[in-house]
Amino acid sequence: MTSLDERQMLRDTVAALIDKHASPAAVREAMDSERGYDEALWAMLCEQVGVAALVVPEELGGAGGELADAAAVLEELGRGLVPTPLLGTTLAEVALLAADDPDTDALEQLAAGESIGAVVFDPGYVVNGDVADVVVGVEDGKLARWSEVTAEALQTMDPTRRLARVSAGSTVVIGTDPGLADTAAILLAAEQIGAAARCLELTVEYTKERVQFGRPIGSFQALKHRMADLYVAVQSARAVVGDAIAAPTPVSAALARLAATEAFTKVAGEAIQMHGGIAITWEHDIQLYFKRAHGSAQLLGSVSDQLRRLESQVL
Repeated sequence: MTSLDERQMLRDTVAALIDKHASPAAVREAMDSERGYDEALWAMLCEQVGVAALVVPEELGGAGGELADAAAVLEELGRGLVPTPLLGTTLAEVALLAADDPDTDALEQLAAGESIGAVVFDPGYVVNGDVADVVVGVEDGKLARWSEVTAEALQTMDPTRRLARVSAGSTVVIGTDPGLADTAAILLAAEQIGAAARCLELTVEYTKERVQFGRPIGSFQALKHRMADLYVAVQSARAVVGDAIAAPTPVSAALARLAATEAFTKVAGEAIQMHGGIAITWEHDIQLYFKRAHGSAQLLGSVSDQLRRLESQVL
């Protein structure tokens, strides 16, 4: 079990690597690269921090950590919109660990960062789909290992997250679904919280610098109120996501996604407003947060899908 101090050290180490190697300029370079992420940074994150090994037991070459450890890393990566294959790889590991007969070789390679994983909930859009070596499909309560996979990269609104349409030459059922959609929802919600928090920080910084009528716009009472509301929205959503990480259930997962999606979408929308026209120019980073907010809102099921899932659980 990871202590809070160890998890904070994990966060700090990841944040330091991001600070050094994933500046906004580096993120843009990574998203335009052939694989859609910085392979050198991914290697550092895997070798120095072991980010791909967190949820894998020690006897299988992993770190023997918990879902909360992976969520902490994804939150840090979300802050900087850093493109990495961590989300899909972590989900693939959770899927393989739930198999009746876990593929230990595949797990060791994923944990080392030598292989990339993807989980297919909907073959029309798959995170890591075009770069994955290990692909697991989820359908009708079963897990299936996909082979002879073909993938076609998609044009998406969010350039910081590559998605692909995938199909399998053959599939073999390997076990029962342990609730991967809930795990995916919780991890994505953690990433959304990181991005929402950073988007708000950038907006607060900008309003302190931008001068109108002879004073910084952040000093205007109306904007102070709006930013206070956004801060409360992010912190409230963070608490809901934290509860889901601590006690994952279908209900807590759906609530986490709803809260994180609403907070991030709200912050990104307000950020565009408060930055004025500059925010929608390609050169400005706020438009990337706005695109990530709306892309993430539709990923793994829209808000209305989450509400339907929640309704089915509580009624």
